[in-house]
Amino acid sequence: MSDGIEYEYVRVADLVEADIRSGKLPVGARLPNERDMGALYGVAGGTARRAVRELRERGLVKVLPNKGTFVVAPPA
Repeated sequence: MSDGIEYEYVRVADLVEADIRSGKLPVGARLPNERDMGALYGVAGGTARRAVRELRERGLVKVLPNKGTFVVAPPA
């Protein structure tokens, strides 16, 4: 970011995106739920939720109600 501040949700989204692009999280892979993702990355559940929203906006994941969040975009 231009002001030198990096929000935690962006940091988490960037880490997940890197895993998607590297193939560690392939298309169809299910992401952990928000609580587990928060624990995995050391952030609050709300921050994990915001990171998932960021990943959706980037077109990398799709949230299926009552099923979970899945990787949908292949690495470019």
